[in-house]
Amino acid sequence: MKEDFAAAKAWLAHIAELPLTRPVAVMNVCGGHERSLSMLGLRGVLPPLVRLIPGPGCPVCVCPEEDLADAISLAMAGDVTLAAFGDMLRVPINAPKGEVRSLAEARAAGADVRPISSPREVVALARAMPERQVVFFAAGFETTTAPVAAMLAEGVPDNLSLLLSARLTWPAVDMLLREDATSLDALIAPGHVAVVMGAEEWRFIPETYHLPVAVAGFSANSLLAALYSVLRQKLDGKPFLDNCYAELVRPEGNKRAQSLMAEVLEVGDANWRGIGVIRNSGFALRGAWRRYDARARHEFTTLPRRHAGEMPPGCDCATVVLGKKQPDQCRLYGRACTPQSPVGPCMVSDEGACHIWWQAGTRAAA
Repeated sequence: MKEDFAAAKAWLAHIAELPLTRPVAVMNVCGGHERSLSMLGLRGVLPPLVRLIPGPGCPVCVCPEEDLADAISLAMAGDVTLAAFGDMLRVPINAPKGEVRSLAEARAAGADVRPISSPREVVALARAMPERQVVFFAAGFETTTAPVAAMLAEGVPDNLSLLLSARLTWPAVDMLLREDATSLDALIAPGHVAVVMGAEEWRFIPETYHLPVAVAGFSANSLLAALYSVLRQKLDGKPFLDNCYAELVRPEGNKRAQSLMAEVLEVGDANWRGIGVIRNSGFALRGAWRRYDARARHEFTTLPRRHAGEMPPGCDCATVVLGKKQPDQCRLYGRACTPQSPVGPCMVSDEGACHIWWQAGTRAAA
């Protein structure tokens, strides 16, 4: 621990010595990075000219409202057991007052909703109740999608199906930069995604948008090394892809995981809640694997909703996800929206920037 602390102090000293003359906006494309940066208090010890911006790193936050509504509809029908990662249970849809607004409320109303933490739990659940249909509401980015693909490839019980709401990370970053690359000076790429997909996936940032980028892990040392790298690149005017998580991230990534995903899944356009359709950003079941698609097996009822597909009225989660607002700039943050009574998805998930900032001690809207 002493060595880690000394190394972090050294990186902070190197960053402090950089001759910055104007603000530098650095986006971290990962909810885990945002958690580490906030909980370690790194913003408070960096030079004032370094602006750290949370980006589109929370899959729970961008899960389409229509997918959530379908999951709630299935659960409320009463003839299926619905399993979902724990964060998904409290995400609200825009239902009228008095209607069920989340999977947690559906569970409280008697629906069989099971929070799980891994695909293996879902397989065990389905095998334990062979006479009942089990639906896995599988939302997430590449790091959770790869295990879902492996689960299917290994074989699952016939009574298990998937309501898939999986997304790719890099297309959202590409869309963001394509629309406005001038508001950012550099990016820190997600280490866990790069473990699966490879560091090279992020080379488009310097090559297409001429911005510095570094892949980082989740320790203070890795994050500060990546931050120093992109700041140095910016000052030198020579952007490139740097891998500051080389102990786990290879240039090509995990080829076996990629092969399983390519076997089971196909990539296409997909909707992101509050943001819209992003090209080639979503996964769907491929070919023969479509027999496990819950949409092909089950009937869905349309739940009463207002502002369907949007963020709740007054909620700025979409602009927070895109880095256009900081969490405490949302009108609802710390007032109508808290972790105990969340209005938007960014206040629900452990990877949501609003939830992270609240946990780190930021209590009132700016």
